Amino acid sequence: MKTVVLADNQEVTRFALKQILLQADSLTELVEVNDKKSLIAYLSDNSTALVLFDYTLFDFASVDELAIMQSRFKNTDWIIFSDELSNGFLSSLIFSTQNFSLLLKDCSLDEIKVCLREAGKGNRYICSKISNILLDGSKRTDIVAEPTKLTFTEQEILKEIALGKTTKEIAGNRFVSIHTIMTHRKNIFRKLEVNNVHEATKYAMRSGLIDMAEYYI
Repeated sequence: MKTVVLADNQEVTRFALKQILLQADSLTELVEVNDKKSLIAYLSDNSTALVLFDYTLFDFASVDELAIMQSRFKNTDWIIFSDELSNGFLSSLIFSTQNFSLLLKDCSLDEIKVCLREAGKGNRYICSKISNILLDGSKRTDIVAEPTKLTFTEQEILKEIALGKTTKEIAGNRFVSIHTIMTHRKNIFRKLEVNNVHEATKYAMRSGLIDMAEYYI
């Protein structure tokens, strides 16, 4: 397992996590940091690490900032370990990042251990409770749909793009030419004022054009 950087402001939680981590035979080192500045300073010299932190208590401003951290420290893996995370935050984080595992503090001890083991190997782990929230569209009450700027056909094509289908696949499914789909794609990007699939997909998620269950699967 990588060196674990423990970044949690709750003393009781830190104590419990340290007991769990110290039982891991493959644990090479346990480091504690108190704030984002200290975390960045440590990772600047030790980027191959596993960071375990509580997003709701630590001084990160947004999912975008977490994505920047991932980009800056490409060899670092992360576990967000919190009491409660909003559906919008969860959806955005899963779409925007690859190295962030998700764990709730009321998860079982066995699941916490599994998450630590998998994240330590560089594998993303999402606990069962968060998985159920993401797969249950009825719980996405905090995601506010944006007024759509697209025609019905453009909405359908954007949905297919967001779900990872290629231009050729979309054209084949619709029995139209690739050129037609490329024209729709250009119009969609122009209307949404986006420059790439990543930004277009974020719009599709915010506006409710794709169900998080579809995307997550």
